Amino acid sequence: MKKLYFILIILVVNQNLALSQTEMEIDSLLDGIAKTENSKGIIKTVQAEKILSYGESSLPILTGFFTDSTTTKVYSECQARHLSKGELAIIMADGIDRMPYFRITGMQNCLLTFCEDNPNLIEYYFYAINRDGISNFQIKYQDWLAYLNLSEKEKRKVERKNSKEFRVRQRNFRRMQKNNSR
Repeated sequence: MKKLYFILIILVVNQNLALSQTEMEIDSLLDGIAKTENSKGIIKTVQAEKILSYGESSLPILTGFFTDSTTTKVYSECQARHLSKGELAIIMADGIDRMPYFRITGMQNCLLTFCEDNPNLIEYYFYAINRDGISNFQIKYQDWLAYLNLSEKEKRKVERKNSKEFRVRQRNFRRMQKNNSR
């Protein structure tokens, strides 16, 4: 019996160490990416390729870095400024699994014409993300990740609820417009 408890303790400790090691590794890889001069070259770095190879399992860890406002050497021609470490994490998360831009930024730009030849599509939306607050974006992204893990039945239930809430907001907005026009 003591052996069983000892084995369970070792497994739990090893699991926690493995998770923190992955977080430390991703942190180190983001630091490596932060030395890139132009944001268009991010995905060509060895560090980015390694993060991308981790796949979806690294998304919750990357989410933890979204609010890191440390300025990097990475210059974004689209934003005409240097990017933060958190923005690098956002770019990497989007590279692993494309984000539903409208759903989590509230903005949809189908043409994407103001910054041509940029492989980091989420970079077009940094204005909207910063406007609404990076913490709000982080919460919406985490909610979206949780939504992806729902069963189809649970997803339909969430969509029905969101649809009802949208109709109520739309009705209230029309009433407000009608009252203001009087």
